[in-house]
Amino acid sequence: MAAPRVTMEVGNDGVAIITLINPPVNALAIPIVAGLKDKFEEATSRDDVKAIVLTGNGGRFSGGFDINVFQKVHGAGDVSLMPDVSVELVVNLIEDCKKPIVAAVEGLALGGGLELAMGCHARIAAPKTQLGLPELTLGVIPGFGGTQRLPRLVGLSKAIEMMLLSKSITSEEGWKLGLIDAVVTSEELLKVSRLWALDIAARRKPWIRSLHRTDKLGSLSEAREVLKLARLQAKKTAPNMPQHQACLDVIEEGIVHGGYSGVLKEAKVFKELVMLDTSRGLVHVFFAQRATSKVPNVTDIGLKPRGVRKVAVIGGGLMGSGIATAHILNNIYVVLKEVNSEYLLKGIKTIEANVRGLVTRGKLTQDKANNALKMLKGVLDYSEFKDVDMVIEAVIESVPLKQKIFSELEKACPPHCILATNTSTIDLNIVGEKTSSQDRIIGAHFFSPAHVMPLLEIVRTERTSAQVILDLMTVGKIIKKVPVVVGNCTGFAVNRAFFPYSQSARLLVSLGVDVFRIDSAIRSFGLPIGPFQLLDLAGYGVAAATSKEFDKAFPDRSFQSPLVDLLLKSGRNGKANGKGLYTYEKGSKPKPDPSVLPIIEECRRLSNIMPGGKPISVTEKEIVEMILFPVVNESCRVLEEGIVVRASDLDVASVLGMSFPSYRGGIVFWADAVGANYVYTSLKKWSQLYGNFFKPSRFLEERATKGIPLSAPVSSSSTSRARL
Repeated sequence: MAAPRVTMEVGNDGVAIITLINPPVNALAIPIVAGLKDKFEEATSRDDVKAIVLTGNGGRFSGGFDINVFQKVHGAGDVSLMPDVSVELVVNLIEDCKKPIVAAVEGLALGGGLELAMGCHARIAAPKTQLGLPELTLGVIPGFGGTQRLPRLVGLSKAIEMMLLSKSITSEEGWKLGLIDAVVTSEELLKVSRLWALDIAARRKPWIRSLHRTDKLGSLSEAREVLKLARLQAKKTAPNMPQHQACLDVIEEGIVHGGYSGVLKEAKVFKELVMLDTSRGLVHVFFAQRATSKVPNVTDIGLKPRGVRKVAVIGGGLMGSGIATAHILNNIYVVLKEVNSEYLLKGIKTIEANVRGLVTRGKLTQDKANNALKMLKGVLDYSEFKDVDMVIEAVIESVPLKQKIFSELEKACPPHCILATNTSTIDLNIVGEKTSSQDRIIGAHFFSPAHVMPLLEIVRTERTSAQVILDLMTVGKIIKKVPVVVGNCTGFAVNRAFFPYSQSARLLVSLGVDVFRIDSAIRSFGLPIGPFQLLDLAGYGVAAATSKEFDKAFPDRSFQSPLVDLLLKSGRNGKANGKGLYTYEKGSKPKPDPSVLPIIEECRRLSNIMPGGKPISVTEKEIVEMILFPVVNESCRVLEEGIVVRASDLDVASVLGMSFPSYRGGIVFWADAVGANYVYTSLKKWSQLYGNFFKPSRFLEERATKGIPLSAPVSSSSTSRARL
């Protein structure tokens, strides 16, 4: 690939066309920034240049600043690696240029790309160009003047919405708001931009410096009111993320003290934010998610994915209907099989409701919904299976039933058909034991609700072929999931690593800690709900069944709490029957149910593990650590056994599958930030006080004592060879 560069061509009309070239999205890498400074200086000093047009190569303006630079800054701990773009380039060379500059925008102008365009004196865009400032998703704020120019071009409220929600708009909407001066066809884009630039030079069109505008900001008191409301909203929706409040502070600085003052504060605050743990965590997750698409001996051996056009889903329950929905929404034909017409009708109705729900929420047009539902067919036998490319079995967790289905599938489906199961705990070798097609058997573990949750855990056995893994990874991307390839064991990667999560919460209850305080501490840490509200949501039957699997697989480190059995005996089943640890009333948030307290007391009496019969005293921080450090401990075993390709895969899976806060970087990244030695010594102390459940794993002990990060690669001599 050619090196990133900036070119300049001067036409007979006296217009210099400056072009960004850095495929695929013309990211503003360090050489591009340097090239822009050179070309703008040259164009400004040349007598034959009357006006300038800035554009991007290959039908795209720019996707923004090169995020690889963030990684380098975090790795070196040196913020001086960030170039000065905001003042040196955007203010001095572009906005204050003595010659008019027009941005010719096409495809996308995001982040630093849009900020460059806003520094120009006019913006002409092709239809359906994507415009936005998504920097807050990486823990920082716009750093090239975006916090100052966007409010001046589109108005304060809209600018806050676009920045704080990282919400992009189209060029058509941008034109209505005043961000774009004209929308023209791609073919006309450069021609119109050149003429526009010459018109500004001849004073036929206004020469506007965005930073100097105030007409859309409203009065100071109005602006302060808008900012106050935005601050309250951000406190609710992003309580642990400093970039939201910082963005609002910087916007306010510019409104009160002027745009240039705002630009200077923005540059200072940007450099502070980029060094915080929040940015480190979010940037790590960004790159970790990209890395999941590289699987050794699968994606690097020259295989091409085969097309999957028709998929059969067996079982129309909650998971099956969600899986079917995900496929039809992305133009993959689905055959849904059930055991009788009553269940089949129920499954189809659920799929229709899923699709309708997306229309109601504005995520899908009615046309697309109608087309999606045409891709679905319900059946009661295998006659439609003769030409399917993949089958996903999503029935109850019963070994004999799954084995029977897979034996039948082997006979009913073509020899190339992928045979996938959505089991969340059962060993895949047992599922496919009665077939001779072991190379086609694979786990497609979706998370509920399957058409919404972004993670797809792809579970391989020692015998699954590389072609089948690659095909399922490709389908995963088509249906807009993030596929993470994992090894085969009880619970696979995510459920295995997180099985201690609910157990440690129940252990704390048996030690005398209040149920609702535990949930509150975990929510404050950043998970959307705590372990007990999650228990209510999943239902106690599911919790009892999965606990049994993990108790059987890992008896040396399981804590068996009587709590779930006691709740079931009292006629409770969580949200499903409206009676759980919380009360559920339509239209209001779940509220703690005080009538469960006698059941909790009985649980403590039966467990009988409170030291000296008295509740232990713990801080909020200790609650979080006593619940999450055992998860880190089990994650260490997952890493040592080679269940995942790399530690960052487990980070992505924890964020997308378990809603671990992305700004903490995922479970392993967070543990490394806290320090492996601190995790190890804490667990060792608790294991001496409260038993083997907390006993540190060999891997954690070794890494902690040698000072090696948990995320460092596992040596090839470990068992990872056998797993992956």
